[in-house]
Amino acid sequence: MSAKADQPARRATISDVAREARTGKTSISRYLNGELAVLSPDLRARIEAAIEKLDYRPNQMARGLKRGRNRLIGLLIADLANPYSVEVLQGVEAACHELGYMPLTCHAANEVEMERRYLQLLTTYRVEGVIVNALGVRETMLKTIGSGGIPAVLIDRTIEGIDADVVGLDNQAAVRTGTAHLVAQGYDDIVFVVQPFEHVSSRRDREAAFREALLTAPAVRGTTLVLDVHETQAGDAALAALDAHLAAAAEHGGHCALFAANAPVALRLALHLKERLGAQWQQSVALLSIDDPEWTALAGITAIRQPTRAIGHRAMEFLHERIEGAAGATRTAALEGELIVRDSTHTLGRPVPQGLS
Repeated sequence: MSAKADQPARRATISDVAREARTGKTSISRYLNGELAVLSPDLRARIEAAIEKLDYRPNQMARGLKRGRNRLIGLLIADLANPYSVEVLQGVEAACHELGYMPLTCHAANEVEMERRYLQLLTTYRVEGVIVNALGVRETMLKTIGSGGIPAVLIDRTIEGIDADVVGLDNQAAVRTGTAHLVAQGYDDIVFVVQPFEHVSSRRDREAAFREALLTAPAVRGTTLVLDVHETQAGDAALAALDAHLAAAAEHGGHCALFAANAPVALRLALHLKERLGAQWQQSVALLSIDDPEWTALAGITAIRQPTRAIGHRAMEFLHERIEGAAGATRTAALEGELIVRDSTHTLGRPVPQGLS
């Protein structure tokens, strides 16, 4: 057998289809673009038969670039190890399938430099829009997107200096619901545990909402603890401070609850409490988390479930509308969370403190 015979068959071109259908390339292009009304029934049938016979597959990238459209969407994700990000991605992908886009996913792994490099790379791919759920993106990083006329939608957090649509959780309502639940269960000492929040808008919003919620519950002691889950030394110091707080609360007869601002914080807390207090740690301290990955049900942890797939889907809908030319003021979609009550916040059987009942 010759080397030439071993080579794969050449893919059919639009010229091959035109020749087989006995027409010009313009008619083939019209057929592929859905302009069927300008073609006679006989010509449409010949083109369809030729495409099937030759197994013709149009080069969508080349067609898109010729029309100035390639249907590529950039999706910048901070941490794909976080179940929240995975479910948001699934929502974006579902909307992409419905709307005819192809997502190009970039995982920054919580590295600010990777976020910057990916944003630069996405512009070289001439994506039609970008959805950003990232950790350290700054205004200067997104200038290449905005100045190039590429629409952007932000998930979960705003970025100072960037005027873009935002989709995420209704943070105020979620924190208010969680705090009210803990107070109603009889806990009079609540520690809101959050990752460093100075530069992340959603974390700032949740911490501020916690302080605001406590204003209507004067009998409840509330404090904020910053826990960096990515820095071992700082994280260990925060957990040591938490241990001291719990010991003091127990000595004074207080009933302490921990309110985790997200799932990574809740996981770190649950592992620490189990290590320090044993398998029955929930008898000594309550734990509630924003985010509800599968492991929270296994551990019996009360959570506020985010509509993560809906967040991703709505973000893609917003982006599609901007790509199609929608103008006007930027929009914010704050979706409602759902309180899922489990054993980690069992009722203490004590009188409920005043407020938030």
